[in-house]
Amino acid sequence: MKAPKWIAGGIALLFVVALTVSLPAQERVILKKNIAITSLRHAFVKIVTPEGKVILIDPWMSNPKFPKNVKIDRADAILITHGHFDHVGETVELAKKTGAKVVCIFEVGNYLQSRGVPASQIIGMNKGGTVEVAGVKVSMVDAVHSSGISAGNNTIIPGGSPAGLIVRFSNGFCIYDTGDTDVFGDMALIAERYHPDLLILPIGGHFTMDPKWAAMACRLVKPKYVIPNHYGTFPILKGTPEQLRKELKDHPEIQVIELPPGETVK
Repeated sequence: MKAPKWIAGGIALLFVVALTVSLPAQERVILKKNIAITSLRHAFVKIVTPEGKVILIDPWMSNPKFPKNVKIDRADAILITHGHFDHVGETVELAKKTGAKVVCIFEVGNYLQSRGVPASQIIGMNKGGTVEVAGVKVSMVDAVHSSGISAGNNTIIPGGSPAGLIVRFSNGFCIYDTGDTDVFGDMALIAERYHPDLLILPIGGHFTMDPKWAAMACRLVKPKYVIPNHYGTFPILKGTPEQLRKELKDHPEIQVIELPPGETVK
């Protein structure tokens, strides 16, 4: 006895729906290293480690591209590249709320303490140093930018110097987040020292390098994967991931991963 067409069609539809539910559109499996990286845009990145620890980098939650359906209720560590408002972001509020350790250059740590973040949560460091936090090793390296902290009333206070961050995981995977920067020759030395698998770098231009010079940075570092950020937040940040891909057309071994706000790569 044949099943009525509407039953067969319904079963087929349920099968398609089941497949759709099992493969969420906002997640892509590329890295296969038991690490989840979510772009919350501008330069805000959320990382979940192989041990399930949550690490936030440059948590500017009020950025115009931040996904409104995302809530940050937990963090084990917050990493800050430099003192600008669009990178310090809501660190004070998040640190107080979650109890997360905050890794940053020494002067930014002093500023955060003056804003009420307990000294016991702040890990102030400097370039060349390495600290262990939330099950990862974080090393601070150079960047070419500035780091003044906005203190209101058009007042800027010293924020140390800008930095890039190397994050090494227990499974050997390594991320290099350059922070805001132009390309510089010692990126090759950083690559020789740490051998990063994934590079996170700005491409917007004006305040940082644009896609052309970001591509040069990629050629110096030679990562397997690149996640571009610091673009499209404001009209002045004109660089795009597509432009970066074009600049890297002769380097197919480097995969550009474009993450819309809220999307995760694993």
